[in-house]
Amino acid sequence: MAAQDPALARLVDQVAGAREHGTPLDIHGGGTKRFYGESPAGMPLDVTPLTGIVCYEPTELVVTARAGTPLRDLEAALQEHGQCLPFEPPRFAPGGTVGGMVAAGLSGPARASVGSVRDHVLGLTLLNGRGEILTFGGQVTKNVAGYDVSRLMVGSLGVLGVICDVSLKVLPTSVATQTLSFDWDEAQALEAFRRWAAQPLPINGSAWHRGQLRVRLAGARAAVAAACERLGGERLETSVAHAWWLSVRDQSAEFFVIGEKSLARGEALWRLSVPAATPALTLSGEQFIEWGGAQRWWRTTAPAATVRDAAAAAGGHATLIKGADRSFGVFAPLSAVLMRVHQGLKQAFDPEHIFNPGRLYQGL
Repeated sequence: MAAQDPALARLVDQVAGAREHGTPLDIHGGGTKRFYGESPAGMPLDVTPLTGIVCYEPTELVVTARAGTPLRDLEAALQEHGQCLPFEPPRFAPGGTVGGMVAAGLSGPARASVGSVRDHVLGLTLLNGRGEILTFGGQVTKNVAGYDVSRLMVGSLGVLGVICDVSLKVLPTSVATQTLSFDWDEAQALEAFRRWAAQPLPINGSAWHRGQLRVRLAGARAAVAAACERLGGERLETSVAHAWWLSVRDQSAEFFVIGEKSLARGEALWRLSVPAATPALTLSGEQFIEWGGAQRWWRTTAPAATVRDAAAAAGGHATLIKGADRSFGVFAPLSAVLMRVHQGLKQAFDPEHIFNPGRLYQGL
């Protein structure tokens, strides 16, 4: 991306001014993920003028898009060639951008089978806290030159710099899909996850809630048909299944919607990441299980310490997604060693600490 680009030049000037006056900057695009992480702070730094697909090579399964490009535009361009972002980035509301997708690092139902956002980032261009425009990685799957800084930016919530453009690996859309439904309790669902994990099944998504397990199969027609016969269950109509998985991906399903009344009585939405084979967790509230048992959402009024202790006891960690009280921190506390690593990265990329202060952890 050329430094003479007017939109990028404005961002460079804003960063220079912020450094000169010690003004923190709040990097934002469509604003669809501002609920995620600690509270935003600083003067707005709008990246939406950085828009457009820079390069798309369908035969190479690689696309490069600028950070402010609407996610819907990128997905539409891929769809024209029968391709997609296989990790199913959540669209919590209209207006989400490519840069926000990478900075948040969130993936949808297919993450357990195809990998995360980080697994599909090949390279990116970054504007750091010194006003320098840096390029990391490239547009090829194999890139071993130096540290993998481009993937380091995934999930960093902008605390290290402004993502200007990103190169992503894309995949063909599955030829066939079918969702199966089973009326099973939690123990039966967890046992099925364990059993199916050892079998060559084209499982592309799985979710259990309120006594119902739904499994999405995707791939070649013969493979999907054979898996359907092997697993049994009720086959959902295609449009019904599609709408349901979208509601899970975008967290518009009833379980994920927490209103003001729920917040007022201390209810919160937690995401627990645990080993897939973890037995049933004993927390109060309501649960939604994804990713073959590896991601367990909880709506609960339990204290933060109780939730985090339950996750830690299972060998995982817990993140607060929605909740009024964030005094205990949104993300699981880091060890002293890991915090020093984070602080060193912050100092290297943003020595004046102007980008998204405290958005990931206090002090960063």
